[in-house]
Amino acid sequence: MTDTTPVVPAASGPQFTLRRAGATAIVASLAAGLRHYDRGGVALVEGYGSSETAPGAAGITLAPFANRVDGGRWELDGKAQQLDITEVARNNAIHGLLRNTGYTALESSGQHVVLEAAIYPQHGYPFLARHRVRYELTAGGALRVDQTLTNDSPRRAPFVLGAHPYFRLGDTAPEELRITVDAASYLAANDRMIPTATLPVDAAHDLRRGRLLPEVVMDTAFTGLALGGPSLGGPGADDGGTRHTLQAPDGRSVSLWHDRSVAFVHVFITPDFPGRPLAVAMEPMTGPANAFNSGDGLRWLEPGESFTMRWGIDAEL
Repeated sequence: MTDTTPVVPAASGPQFTLRRAGATAIVASLAAGLRHYDRGGVALVEGYGSSETAPGAAGITLAPFANRVDGGRWELDGKAQQLDITEVARNNAIHGLLRNTGYTALESSGQHVVLEAAIYPQHGYPFLARHRVRYELTAGGALRVDQTLTNDSPRRAPFVLGAHPYFRLGDTAPEELRITVDAASYLAANDRMIPTATLPVDAAHDLRRGRLLPEVVMDTAFTGLALGGPSLGGPGADDGGTRHTLQAPDGRSVSLWHDRSVAFVHVFITPDFPGRPLAVAMEPMTGPANAFNSGDGLRWLEPGESFTMRWGIDAEL
């Protein structure tokens, strides 16, 4: 007898499971998002079920802008542009143009997957571009992510790339974790989370020597990163980047690493993530919020040109 039970698709689209060296990662096609990552059964990111969409933008990738654009407005060659407002409470455009887009798998194996989606000309972004995201588990079980934007338009196009992973260290209580972000400056922001100034870190924002999470609930972008560390991308790599870490009292740690294309890391520590007393996002970004207006970290792609941002997650367990 034929089973006629309908197959209910995952809310976050087709899923891709990667396994290597005791590590497991699950990537969702919606927003090319990281839905799960563990090493030896120790969860290293805040995940969510296949029947859910990403809570708090957990694990999604961001293009062609990261964070926010003030009022969704910016100017191109003297002409006003208006992006759709996607953060209604603060009247901003937020988290790029692909948050609700399903990516297509171009390659998939047990150890890597390559996903791609088109950004079509639309309100406030009159360009055709492609965002390609490659997830790979390395021989040691670390996660490596390459995000590549290609401009398919006949004129140059502005962009910022970013990602929105939340980190954890298994069942370690969040209030026991210490966060270290090697940044000399932070971006002050107004009540709509639009940067107003770049300032040297003060006592409330200095994470260079590590701070317990309950001391530093924040939603803040950092820059002045201590770039230059070798071999962050795996054996033989020398990408000149750095890393930022959550550490448990027993010395175990999980780290965001990135190459030097990432000049900003946004730290979002919130008590509002479902099922967690505190959740910690460390978001790699090539530019901060409102870069389309401030020009801070903003890059431009010539027709046919591509740009890649590289980041990943590693752990000492």
